Amino acid sequence: MPKPRGQWVFQPSKATGPVSTTVKAEVETKANALIERVLKPRHVKPPEENPQFNYITNITAKWHGSSFYFIAIYACPAPNAISPSFEQRFAKLDLLGHEKFTISFRRHTGKWHPLRENLSIDACLKLIEEGGWFTP
Repeated sequence: MPKPRGQWVFQPSKATGPVSTTVKAEVETKANALIERVLKPRHVKPPEENPQFNYITNITAKWHGSSFYFIAIYACPAPNAISPSFEQRFAKLDLLGHEKFTISFRRHTGKWHPLRENLSIDACLKLIEEGGWFTP
């Protein structure tokens, strides 16, 4: 009887060690410029007169370990809402080393799906600016 074969699974590389302060500062500066210049004007709109659905009130970004996340902050106007607002991460940059990143989007299942690997910060931010998979 033949032996069952194993299945290969793609798993992107992970950075080893802490992120340098120069890389952190460069990424934060460029990401905040993108947020203020493109993402906020495109996605943060004033609420309707009597809003019934959640709406984006702010977009921000922050580091968590060696990953950098873009985050949309939503308001919950419903009177029976559990909280007045919540955060939803919509783009993730994982540092691979040598200032190269893997860019991932969040699927409807809540899991992160890597889209591209070994990109510069400028290439990652260009993909986020274009929208598509990285829409809050």
